[in-house]
Formats: sequence, structure tokens, C-alpha cells
Amino acid sequence: MKIADLIFKNGTILTLDEQNTVAGSVAVNDGKIIGLWSEPEPPKELLTDKTEVIDLQGKTMIPGFIDTHNHLLGYAQVMNFVQCGPPLVKNIDDLLNKVSRKAKEKEEGEWIFGFGYDDTALEEARHVTRSEIDAAVPNHPVFISHISGHLGVANSKALELAGIDESIEDTEMGRFGRDSEGRLNGVLYEKDAISRVVQNREQASPEQLLESVGKAAEEYLSQGITTNTEAAIGMLNDPKGELELYLAASRKGINPMRAQLMVMHTAFEEEGPYAEFDAKKMDDYIKEHSGGRARLDSVKLFQDGSIQGYTGALREPYYARPEICGELFHKQDAFNEKILYFHKNGFRIAIHGNGDRAIGSILEGYEYALKKEPKQHHLHRIEHVQTATEEDIQKMSKLGVAGSFFINHVYYWGERHEKIFLGPNRAKRLDPLKDAVDANVLFTLHSDCPVTPISPLFSVWAAVNRLTDEGRILGPDQRIDVVTALKSMTIYGAKLNFQEDEIGSIETGKLADFAVLDQNPTVIDPIEIKNIHVLSTWIDGKKVYER
Repeated sequence: MKIADLIFKNGTILTLDEQNTVAGSVAVNDGKIIGLWSEPEPPKELLTDKTEVIDLQGKTMIPGFIDTHNHLLGYAQVMNFVQCGPPLVKNIDDLLNKVSRKAKEKEEGEWIFGFGYDDTALEEARHVTRSEIDAAVPNHPVFISHISGHLGVANSKALELAGIDESIEDTEMGRFGRDSEGRLNGVLYEKDAISRVVQNREQASPEQLLESVGKAAEEYLSQGITTNTEAAIGMLNDPKGELELYLAASRKGINPMRAQLMVMHTAFEEEGPYAEFDAKKMDDYIKEHSGGRARLDSVKLFQDGSIQGYTGALREPYYARPEICGELFHKQDAFNEKILYFHKNGFRIAIHGNGDRAIGSILEGYEYALKKEPKQHHLHRIEHVQTATEEDIQKMSKLGVAGSFFINHVYYWGERHEKIFLGPNRAKRLDPLKDAVDANVLFTLHSDCPVTPISPLFSVWAAVNRLTDEGRILGPDQRIDVVTALKSMTIYGAKLNFQEDEIGSIETGKLADFAVLDQNPTVIDPIEIKNIHVLSTWIDGKKVYER
């Protein structure tokens, strides 16, 4: 028997293995689990005078959390932006006052960025306009990002710097908002439009960017996250720069988490920096330049936008805007061929789909590729799966497609989905997790941070309770049990990452990635799960966070 260099004793250890075993002590050697015991004390022959012994004092240990879809790099940036969302911003005057105050701290001509803005949460229930921002901040370019990340509002100076005037035309993945007279109102929808503006901002130095990534990573670690998926390297048209930043943060230990990286499809297409890379070459490059701390997760595509921005593609019209159904970003035939190309080149594919029409289109594309080039256990992904029908979920099961569900939508936007965007019938099926369980679809939960705060325990709480911000249960039939919800952010995440033999549960031979909690989520009132505190986080048997 190996000697332990680290022992945890006197705890409630939720292993989340196949049998849902509960242990009392666990031993670690060289970053790997070497033994588990139901007793609170491990065998004494494991200990030497050099063994570190952690007395859990009855606290609960679980596998480290795995968040399978968020934007660490984006969060690192917006941490320093003007916070423009509720509850501090209730109306347009509040918004303009916050931006105006920030302008007084800056030199004339310096950029001002805001984040968290949500037009449907404002008392006026409309977008702020570029002319209103111009009046409040006349001497600075301003861009205020919507909380969804799929739209934002720019003032005239920002539009001028981007060379955007009244002659600008919309693209498949970018639309420029206009007023009733057809003039630009400053609202920018989706990637092509947004990137035209934000690419003109002053660039922080590599040292400043790494420092921001480190601060963001500390926040993730404080939530018990040990493995993290960056959901869109290159989303704002700089895949090489974003990738190199992420790899440096991993290599230098600034970001201690294990990392899975989705890389935008444009990086691998003609004129992209990795046009000559297949999946293996990209994965090898990421591993080599991250010191083995990061891996390729997938190639990332978008097939629609945000339901809150009316750019999500629905089969039936929006509830309060019956003239709008949203649009697919790619025409189906070309989309099918693009999916087939990446499938043949060994990539796992992850595609953003909020609206049910987009989800159906994604499944059609996957089915096309799999018929042309059959492959078992591919685990191609759909991201968000917000409005999937029962038939969509059944088709995911049939094709072996996994889903990463943005369950936090239920709390943060459930009421507005019911009253504005989707109506009662579709809103109660938002993020249909119970259907996924019943259909045996591999699924995970995610925060989409910074769209919602990073917190796996909040996502577990949302999946179990399905409460809106007004305290109502939205879609009680789609609730899932606590253990399943915990597994969706641990062992199911490991399976989605093809790492179930290494992480995701507390079992002998696996890596020692743990989170220690002050309460046991399987025994307390489920309504209290979001209030549980993470006391410490461990990666490879090393403590990386302590409360």
C-alpha cells in the first residue's frame, strides 16, 4: 500500500460514483486518489510524519465542479467595465448617470465600456439610443454590452471610429439597429456588428490581460471549479491572440484550472490562423503550449443568437412580437457541409442553439454528417438547448448528441420569457432537463459567465427548484433531483470532456480534484442549496482556494 502525502478525514465525502457511495475519509498520493474508506479515519499505516492531514470536521467533500460553458476571458474583461445592470440600474437615467460618472474619470477620447445592460429590465422597457448616450457623454466613444452578449449599444463616436455610417448593410451574423425613420440608433446585434466597433478600442498590455485573467480565475476557484470550458476562443475575431493569452495563463499557473477550449470555426477556415490544423494537431498544440493544462474541446459555431435580443431562431413567432421569428445564421445546405467538413477532420463540434428552429437545424446538420461519415461516441454538442421540444430531445438521444443547458435562464429571465419572449406554454419548457434525463441524453449545466455569475451551486439550485426571480416555479415537470444535478456539474461534465477515467468523481486512481462545502446539498432543504459556501478547492491534491 502506498504512503499518503495527503489525508482527508472525518468528512461526508459524496463520491458521485455509479453507486453514489458516501465515504468518511480519502487518501491522496502525488495528486491521485489512492484510497477511500467509509470510516472517518483511514488505516494508520498510510500515514508518516510527512503526511498532511485535513480534518473535515463533518463538512462535505464533493468532486471539483466542471463548468462546461462560460467565458473566462470575457469575464476577465468585463470585471473592469461599468456595471449597467439591475438592481443598480433601474432606468435609462440611471444608466446614463453611471456612464457619465465614468467619463469624468477618463481623459477625453478614451473608451468607456459598460456591461450587464438589459433593455427589458429597464422601467422604459426599451433600448437606450446613441443620441441619448451622445448627450450624456459627448467626448468619449462608448459601447455598452447587453447582458446576453449578443447585442449592445454604441454612441456616435464609437460608430465613427468603426467607419459605420448610414450606408452600412446587415450581414448574416450582424445587424445594425435603426429608428422609425431608418437612421442608425446605435443598437448592434450579433458578432459581425459588435466586432466592427469593439476592435477599435485601446488594447490592454499582455501583462494587464494576464492579471485580469488571474483575478477571474480566482473567482472561479472560489466557486469550487476545477475544470473549466472556455466557450468561444476567437469570438471577437482574434482567435490567435485569445488562444495565446489563455495558453500563457495556463502555462504560468495564473489559471490553475484544467481547461477545455472551444475555438471558433473561422480560425480553421480559409484565411484563419489555423487553417492547416486538423483536430489532433490543434489539440497537440494546445497541450504543448499550456504545459499540459489545457485541451481542445471542440470547434465552435453559432446557428442563432439570443432570445432576449429577438435573434434566437424560433419555429413559432415571439410572444409579444408576432412579426419576428428570428433568423438562422447559416443556410442549411452550407451549414450541413461545414459540419461535415469538421466532423471528417476529427473535430468534436459545439454549436450554439437557443431557439428551437436553430436546435432543429443543428440536429439536421449532425444527422447529415453522421450519415455521410458514421462515428460512435462523437458527443457533438448543442450549447444552451434553451427551447428544445420533446422531439428535439429524442433526436439528440438517437444521434448521440450531448447538451450543455443554460439552466440559469429560468431564474434570471423566466418571467420575461413567459410574458414577453416565449409565452406561457414555451416558457414552462425552458431548459427541459427532465426530458433529457428520460431520453438518456448526456447533459451538463453551465453559467455562461459573465452572462450570469459563475456559481455551480446556483446552477444546481436552479435545476432542482426552477424558481424565477419572482419566486414562482416555472415548469415543475422539468425539475430534476439533487444528485442528478450535482452529477451534471461533475461526472457528467467529465464524460462530456472524455475525461471520466481521470476526474468527475472521487474514486481510487482518479486525480485529486475536490471542493469542500460547509453543508451537504443532498440533505438540506433544496431551496438552500444556492446558499452553500465553498470552503476550499483542491486541484491535483493542492489547495488552490480557501475561504
